[in-house]
Amino acid sequence: MALIIFILRLAIGILLFPVYLLNFLGLWNQICKKWFPYFMRRFTTMYNEHMASKKRELFSNLPGFADPSGKLSLLEVGCGTGANFKFYPAGCRVTCVDPNPNFEEFLIKSVAENRHLQFERFVVAAGENMQQVADGSVDVVVCTLVLCSVQSQEQILQEVCRVLRPGGAFYFMEHVAAESSTWNYFWQQVLDPAWYLLFDGCNLTRESWKALERARFSNLELQHLQAPLPWELVRPHIYGFAVK
Repeated sequence: MALIIFILRLAIGILLFPVYLLNFLGLWNQICKKWFPYFMRRFTTMYNEHMASKKRELFSNLPGFADPSGKLSLLEVGCGTGANFKFYPAGCRVTCVDPNPNFEEFLIKSVAENRHLQFERFVVAAGENMQQVADGSVDVVVCTLVLCSVQSQEQILQEVCRVLRPGGAFYFMEHVAAESSTWNYFWQQVLDPAWYLLFDGCNLTRESWKALERARFSNLELQHLQAPLPWELVRPHIYGFAVK
């Protein structure tokens, strides 16, 4: 099986030779950073159409983590185009972090379309190093379709715990590796290197639930599901929340 996967990866690599050449020359990353927000704008629109009910379910108890005055301070890590904004409660104070500055123009548009929120700022930074966000300064951290592409899941979860106040919550919704005995997992393995290159560092085969289970949360509510998405490769999902 490993040999078959290697041969198929090699064939795909030959087909994508121009992209691999651009990457070797150090040019592909810059190109990818510019086009990826346009792709995500379309993808997240489709994603929300199929996952709206699950997102409403996931975020339904967000108000329960507001401070005593009833205000909710929320940090979204890997905010992208702001596709989650419509699911946040009215009056929520939102700070966004993303390593790609090219998302800002799409983010501004989403802010304009979601006047029920109080947008505070956009910070260009990786989730593994959010120095601009103070310790214990937010009630909730949200991370959707992000753990698949970060360099270190452990580091980003440490940062999440650092910026959360005691009793605060981390909400997540992520595509993950399929069960190892399935054909879906076989094709995830075959396509993973090319997928990583084409989609800005996204990994198809990450078992992100394991990193969440190892993190220092006092309580973890995690569910697996097969998302009703057109792309079978990213149907395996986890979602839930963890309390610091």
